[in-house]
Amino acid sequence: MSELKNDLLLRALKGEELSRPPVWMMRQAGRYLPDYIKLREKYDFFTRVETPELACEITLQPVDQVGVDAAIIFSDILVIPQAMGMTVLLEEGKGPLLPNVIKTADDVDALNTANVEERLSYVMRALELTKRELNDRVPLIGFAGAPWTLLCYMVEGKGSKSFDKAKQFCFTQPELAHKLLQKITDITIQYLKAQVKAGADLVQVFDSWSGMLSPADFKAIAQPYLVQIADAVSKDAPVILFPKGSWYALSDLSKTSAAGLGLDWSLTPQLARQMTNNSITLQGNFDPSKLLAPIPQIRKEVKEMIDGFGTKKYIANLGHGILPNVPVDHARAFVDTVKEYSSVNNNVTA
Repeated sequence: MSELKNDLLLRALKGEELSRPPVWMMRQAGRYLPDYIKLREKYDFFTRVETPELACEITLQPVDQVGVDAAIIFSDILVIPQAMGMTVLLEEGKGPLLPNVIKTADDVDALNTANVEERLSYVMRALELTKRELNDRVPLIGFAGAPWTLLCYMVEGKGSKSFDKAKQFCFTQPELAHKLLQKITDITIQYLKAQVKAGADLVQVFDSWSGMLSPADFKAIAQPYLVQIADAVSKDAPVILFPKGSWYALSDLSKTSAAGLGLDWSLTPQLARQMTNNSITLQGNFDPSKLLAPIPQIRKEVKEMIDGFGTKKYIANLGHGILPNVPVDHARAFVDTVKEYSSVNNNVTA
């Protein structure tokens, strides 16, 4: 493997001393970029995801136009339910719809976990193509949805404010729920390992709905599967776990084989460091809505965020995905402020 010209992200995950943190943004490839919107007008969502050349083009846009320190492959977490044999529909602006939800043991048994590399070969081709086009400028991130979050969609059939049906499924049929979670875990491990083989330098696992669970339920329903994934995949590449809203689990998750933990904006840098005993790289946690504030305010708050985390074991990012209505120059201001930061000038001790 050739040397990366910018390996800040990988060095941050190893805990090396850096004068400034690396920066990227969740959902950076997509909806706020005018060039992406042009492609969206021409091709539907799954055409964009399943056409390696389009996925590659979209992945590279924020690297070229916003200057982030990493590329994240343009794809979707729901390619896994698709690969398992479920129908996934997506209407622009309405979110995903899975018309045939999981209800019974037969439904779970019918899910296919074999040959994920083959079934999702378009993701592998997109990674290979993007890796080549990046030409070692920055690392390439692969990703997957966490088992609990995927169960939410597979049982509920769509997005929800509370995922009551998914929770009811877990609470009333715990054995079946764990069987489903294990199936999702098994295919996700295969999928992430295949992504690394295809060119991903690291991977992130998005547990977008884990904050719906109480601490005890997270520990029973979400955490064991996140740990299994981290243990299996970290042998091949660094793993970042992002359990949104589950700040209460930071202490436990910092003791796993994950290389980094993503944070949302619901806790301070100080509390996150304290809960993880400063033992693991943290990523986050700027509120994406703040990118709609005036640029001088964005700059001030980004600097304060880095002051809070320090430059060691830290990756600057948002606390969730970038919003579609964020002006590109505001996204660029976020990235530039991180890139201009220097621990030497700011007298920060990491």
